[in-house]
Amino acid sequence: MEMVDVEAQSMEQPPIPNSTIFKKANHPVTLKFDDVVYKIKINKSSSYWCNKKEKSEEKVILKGISGLVLPGEVLAMLGPSGSGKTTLLTALGGRLGGKLGGNITYNGKPFSNKMKRNTGFVTQDDVMYPHLTVTETLVFTALLRLPDTFTKEEKVAQAEEVITQLGLSRCKNSIIGGPFLRGISGGERKRVSVGQEMLINPSLLFLDEPTSGLDSTTAQRIVSTLWELANGGRTIVMTIHQPSSRLFYMFHKVLLLSEGNPLYFGEGSEVMDYFSSVGFAPSMAMNPADFLLDLANGVAPNNDSRENQGTIKQNLTAAYKNNLANQWKMEIQRISDLPNGDYEAADCKQSGRWATTWWQQFIVLMKRGVKERRHEVFSGLKVGQVLVVAVLSGLLWWQSDPNHIQDRIGLFFFFTGFWSFFPLFQAIFTFPQERMMLEKERASGMYRLSSYFMSRTLGDLPMDLVLPTVFMIITYWMSGLKPNALNFFESLFALLFCVLVSQGIGLALGAMVMDQKAATTLGSVIMLAFLLAGGYYVQNVPVFIGWIKYVSVINHTYKLQILAQYKSSDTYRCNGSDGALCSVGDFPAIKDNFEGVGLSLFALVIMLVGYRLVAYIALMRVGMTKK
Repeated sequence: MEMVDVEAQSMEQPPIPNSTIFKKANHPVTLKFDDVVYKIKINKSSSYWCNKKEKSEEKVILKGISGLVLPGEVLAMLGPSGSGKTTLLTALGGRLGGKLGGNITYNGKPFSNKMKRNTGFVTQDDVMYPHLTVTETLVFTALLRLPDTFTKEEKVAQAEEVITQLGLSRCKNSIIGGPFLRGISGGERKRVSVGQEMLINPSLLFLDEPTSGLDSTTAQRIVSTLWELANGGRTIVMTIHQPSSRLFYMFHKVLLLSEGNPLYFGEGSEVMDYFSSVGFAPSMAMNPADFLLDLANGVAPNNDSRENQGTIKQNLTAAYKNNLANQWKMEIQRISDLPNGDYEAADCKQSGRWATTWWQQFIVLMKRGVKERRHEVFSGLKVGQVLVVAVLSGLLWWQSDPNHIQDRIGLFFFFTGFWSFFPLFQAIFTFPQERMMLEKERASGMYRLSSYFMSRTLGDLPMDLVLPTVFMIITYWMSGLKPNALNFFESLFALLFCVLVSQGIGLALGAMVMDQKAATTLGSVIMLAFLLAGGYYVQNVPVFIGWIKYVSVINHTYKLQILAQYKSSDTYRCNGSDGALCSVGDFPAIKDNFEGVGLSLFALVIMLVGYRLVAYIALMRVGMTKK
């Protein structure tokens, strides 16, 4: 795929404002928030050594914040780390649960699924699939987020237009890239994130630190794009840490926070005059953003005052309450909300909660998943690993003597164990790695959880079953097992069944724990227990722990592998080539495996469905919990 040179980014063309995405918003939104308070509970143990109950402490994150943002305005929220900027942005974007107080309205109404379809939210981290190109990323987003009133061709055309108007044409065929995969630059990645939200032509757009990690020129380009979008009647709210003076004067309104308290809300052009009026004037010409951050951190412009930082913050908070708070509360009540006629009429046409049908979501997600994960599934390292183990196994058991039953059942147990561990540890990382993507897309109402889960499960099957099939073809014929199609396919069926069940265990563990290290440790312990109870190492398991073999995927698969090669009536030479014939059904290591084949198949089917059901239920707590 085409790669883009980072140094060449300065030569890119800036976004072109003469486009439908920069024209007037379809449904302008007036955002009001009045006395917003957010609290969380923190559990603290009263004593480490003593067994006492934990005390629940309540911490206030947002402390009565009010404001008003009109269509065509850009609100920038400033403040040091931990001041509550992202929490407030998340609350205004309708994505914050828990103990949220106050009143937030959008054209006079509370946040709803209808409003969500008209809202864009760009997170601080650009969460995208690294192996997809810019075009593929935006086209798949368009296919999922644009309603059925658009044809497929119109959705693709909308994505192409966003690419052109955001200045991404030069890199549209380049992959997104990631930490260990070279792709597009940081500025381009941020514009792709903005483009994903602009596809739905939102009237309300939230952005969390859109200039984080970017150089001043690229940051200027991003904010200029947002300014042009606001000129089209959109309401834009963003958090920003330390903008340059050029960027600062592009903001229509500014909200300054410190430890959850508002220190200023109002026009960006009036901020310096306000702080001068309350006794905090800069001693020299400086970037207004730097000055505001100093104040939010409790640093006075004149260090000779030696005032305590906490005292400065208290004085600024009190000044805001005395000078601005009531003024803005009256302004919020005075400004009338925009009519909702057109907005409600449009929503009547899209009365369903989802923009597309379940089947459309399933197909698009499956295509996207296959394009992204084919690189991982068929990576050279993984293919090489399987081929080396297959060839080595075939050489160690090269054309094994049919009379050496112990050697052959050792081979069955080996590849049963290998194809229990290998897919489990591949699947364990699935949902922890995709958690951020799932949370982002589910929060925006992109698709149902069920359509995502089914596409993830079924879409990977062809790719996941290729390598074990290749492994079985190599090992089976090299080791000299029964050379007929029926026995081969029975062995292959048992192995693929094992792979699917082990994958289910990995998916369930990953979804429940959502921590790669913890899930890997837990998976190792579980699989080792299944391995020990697999029926090869110990035949006479004590009754009090014998139940493990009934839940062991290795035990049931090992039994099916034996039955694929032997019947209890088969014979072998007991003492070499000249020995007497003995019954395979009497061979000590496998004589107990000729019964209960139906039970083993039934157990594997239950596990195949059950573990995936557990994974689905566990995923319901990630992001939105609605199906």
